[in-house]
Amino acid sequence: MGLLDSVKARLAPARGRVTDLAQQHGGRIQQGLDKAAQVVDERTKGRYSDRIRTGTGKAKEAVDRLAHKDGPGAGPGGGTPPSGPPPVS
Repeated sequence: MGLLDSVKARLAPARGRVTDLAQQHGGRIQQGLDKAAQVVDERTKGRYSDRIRTGTGKAKEAVDRLAHKDGPGAGPGGGTPPSGPPPVS
């Protein structure tokens, strides 16, 4: 068993707890992300608005992926499966 496998095995229980928290408090987490982004944007006088918006969006997507891990179509990577026909080889 390699180092990465060992770390993954130790973090598996924590991921389950994080998933549960994301499902229960997803709205509050996203509100907190919005509030933090607004404060940072004000403190930087809007110089980094695009980057802040991008980072906030990615953080919200990560929370959504964690919250919907056990949802319909959740595969090994979590989230929902892509729509449309499967790719042709």
